[in-house]
Amino acid sequence: MTQNRILSGMRPTGLLHLGNLHGALGNWVELQESGKYDCFYFVADWHAITSEYSSTECIKDNTINMVIDWLAAGLDPKKSTLFVQSHL
Repeated sequence: MTQNRILSGMRPTGLLHLGNLHGALGNWVELQESGKYDCFYFVADWHAITSEYSSTECIKDNTINMVIDWLAAGLDPKKSTLFVQSHL
């Protein structure tokens, strides 16, 4: 039997804040730890271009910092699939 899947992403438009932690990351970690889902979380860098199109040079650095924050918040690449949208 296949397990249910979760797919969610964040746009790398700036530094993460408490709203990201409590609104998404905390839930992502709980879903990952529950073992009930195959979790896929992605950096939506193509989506970031829709609002950051005039100055895209910050997207790369924001992507790196975002993933570092995800790891610090408890996302585990051994338990969830983490990826960058533009890399697929």
